[in-house]
Amino acid sequence: MTENCPTQAVIALGSNLGDRENTLNQALATLNQTEGIRVICHSRWLETKPVGPEQPDYLNGCAIIETTLAPQQLLDALLAIEKQFGRVRKERWGARTLDLDIIFYGELVLDTPQLQIPHPRMRERSFVLLPLAEIAPNWRDPVTKITVGELLARLTTAATH
Repeated sequence: MTENCPTQAVIALGSNLGDRENTLNQALATLNQTEGIRVICHSRWLETKPVGPEQPDYLNGCAIIETTLAPQQLLDALLAIEKQFGRVRKERWGARTLDLDIIFYGELVLDTPQLQIPHPRMRERSFVLLPLAEIAPNWRDPVTKITVGELLARLTTAATH
């Protein structure tokens, strides 16, 4: 990656502890102030039921960013921002002040022990696909070659059958 070649990426944001909306808005501002990251646009916040243990409802959304950071550097930046907002990792799928996930990084397909891009479970998560379809319905999943809008339609159809 060079300063001249930014990559568009999608970040999913979620919060279910504290002042969720304020946390998400502040997280967007922090992302935008992070060197190598510029927020292009973001979805509305969507209230969703949690996956995993019993816990409060989430506010979720997605943002499209432009970044000059390599994927692992971007992940490190997101983890640092989560920590800044009080994120403590106790249990898988547990309650959290802030959750930031890389959904897409350009057309990259990456599978390392630390990072999988596209996000491995995004295709079955309406709380990712709904807000993402609001801002990028034609973004194509580099694995399935299916657009976000089509992925959401398939998920919605599967849920009604």
